Amino acid sequence: MKYKAIFVSDLHLGMRYSQAEKFVDFLRHHEADTIYLVGDIIDGWAIRRRFVWKQSHSDVIQKLLRKARKGTRVVFVPGNHDEFLRPFVPLMLGDRVEILEEAIYESVHGKKYFITHGDYFDSVTMTKKWVAKLGDMGYEVLLRINHFLNLFRRKLGFYRYWSLSKYVKDNVKKSVNFITDFETVLATHAKKRGYDGIICGHIHKAEIRPIDGIDYFNCGDWVESCTALVETPEGEWKIIEWHKEAT
Repeated sequence: MKYKAIFVSDLHLGMRYSQAEKFVDFLRHHEADTIYLVGDIIDGWAIRRRFVWKQSHSDVIQKLLRKARKGTRVVFVPGNHDEFLRPFVPLMLGDRVEILEEAIYESVHGKKYFITHGDYFDSVTMTKKWVAKLGDMGYEVLLRINHFLNLFRRKLGFYRYWSLSKYVKDNVKKSVNFITDFETVLATHAKKRGYDGIICGHIHKAEIRPIDGIDYFNCGDWVESCTALVETPEGEWKIIEWHKEAT
């Protein structure tokens, strides 16, 4: 399938639970004029704690570079986990790969979208980094528990993947309020700067919805949900859930 643009975020290469194999498979089946990597593609935080770099993680980099050599434009907007790249932006790697602090995207219908990972709009990440890193470690604990829970569920005959971290986010009041506030703050920022919408990642929650007249789009993640945001050549916006479509 060929799209005008594909947007992905939060792949977390270097983290044990990155679904890099599924992302490589996704890239095999999808083409685009431009691929936007919307932050946290490489997880520098996880690498510092425990270096985990599988062959599939290298395969992602090689696959993206191969697409760039064949004519796909690749734009990388770093996030808080790959913030080590920010001192070097803007940076060109060849003719088709760009690393930018933020990017602007014009849709088929002429709408302009502000592209940012989203961590700059997260007050915890920006003002209390130690809390953010502690929360990140807690997220890894939930993923580890979730792994064993799903093994147990499969033995009972329940094969559909169930996310403990998503359950916590959806049911703990503070988490729900944080996500709502995050989305509203980003939409307000886009509106003040005169954009029609905003495209982000960071909170691992894929979303397409209007907020006060602004198109709020979130790419989701490739740790659990395996989602990508795409615009078709006809100007339709969709979220692809590859873990469902690939099975």
